[in-house]
Amino acid sequence: MFVLKLVLKNALRHKLRTFLTILGIAIAVMSFGFLRTVVTAWSYGVEASAANRMITRASVSFIFPLPYAYKDQIARVPGVKTVSYANWFQGVYKDAADFKNFFPRMAIDPETYFDAYPEFIVTPEDLKAFRAERNACLVGRKIANEHGFKVGDIITVEGDIYPGRWDFVVRGFYTGRDASTDETQMLFHWKYLDERIKELQPSREGNVGWYILIVDDPARMTEVARTIDAMYLNSRAGTKTETEREFQQGFVSMSSAIIDSLEVVSVIIIGIILLVLANTIVMAARERTTEYAVLKTIGFSPLHIIGLIAGESLLIAGIGGALGLALTFPIAGGFASMFPTFFPVFNVEIITIILAALVAGLAGVVAALFPTIRTLRTSIAEGLRAIG
Repeated sequence: MFVLKLVLKNALRHKLRTFLTILGIAIAVMSFGFLRTVVTAWSYGVEASAANRMITRASVSFIFPLPYAYKDQIARVPGVKTVSYANWFQGVYKDAADFKNFFPRMAIDPETYFDAYPEFIVTPEDLKAFRAERNACLVGRKIANEHGFKVGDIITVEGDIYPGRWDFVVRGFYTGRDASTDETQMLFHWKYLDERIKELQPSREGNVGWYILIVDDPARMTEVARTIDAMYLNSRAGTKTETEREFQQGFVSMSSAIIDSLEVVSVIIIGIILLVLANTIVMAARERTTEYAVLKTIGFSPLHIIGLIAGESLLIAGIGGALGLALTFPIAGGFASMFPTFFPVFNVEIITIILAALVAGLAGVVAALFPTIRTLRTSIAEGLRAIG
């Protein structure tokens, strides 16, 4: 107890220096936690992938379409339980410069899509209303709250990939089954898209973006993929069938340089935390060299000296780390509100909190290591002659 009191008094001896050190650690820990959250949010789709879901896309590139005629053929492949499809539409909603107006807009098969994605929860009433009207749409609860969409509202989109003015009627909403479900999409009828395209650009009709497959046994995924891809090996539109996880990882890998850069920066931040804290503890230990010599003289053991130096280091690191973690949540929340659809799921995860706490604790231990060793090696006579 006496050592703890000394640790506290030592930490408060230079209040401004201690405050600035705590503030520096807090900012560094907050930055570390925020960057780790960005990294995890970037790859949320990979973690949310279903174990029995596969994607069939064009073998050349995801941007190339596949014939609608493939649907029934794929459905007959042994092991395939459900087949649905979707098509990226996008377009421009209101002001394109505002990130809040950027949210995925996709054409889907209303009869099968929600069987393929059971994590999208739609009430029977909303689903019935959606299926009954050709230009109806369903919107995720997150963007519905963001934009104030209500049933019956008209969402007007100016086409870019598919030119023209497109009016969609909100007929319902979907919610996520769990926290990792994307609630930022607008879904509408693929047939409505295909009919309009037939009038505007007949050469583009009868195509979908990709197929979504549910297999009866995840162990058969490799077999299913080989069978489907072999069917269209020599066709004008070859396919690549892969697990949903592999499909999502393909998108993440496109931005691997950004993710790697964030990882490097997070490591640099750890170094900054260590340098800031080590500087303070080294200065404090040097100033108290004579005091530690006196303590040794009156009977304080090496463990007491270790406790004083390491205790002060861990106390400062702990307070700074706790403050940094407390700041991470509002910073992450503010960032998520600025880009509500760019990062559909942006939550500070438990693993991020644990890593940030470990980083702060490790910095406290390492920062105390050198001054502790130096103090223990300094003889009483040398310590008494020292000038702090």
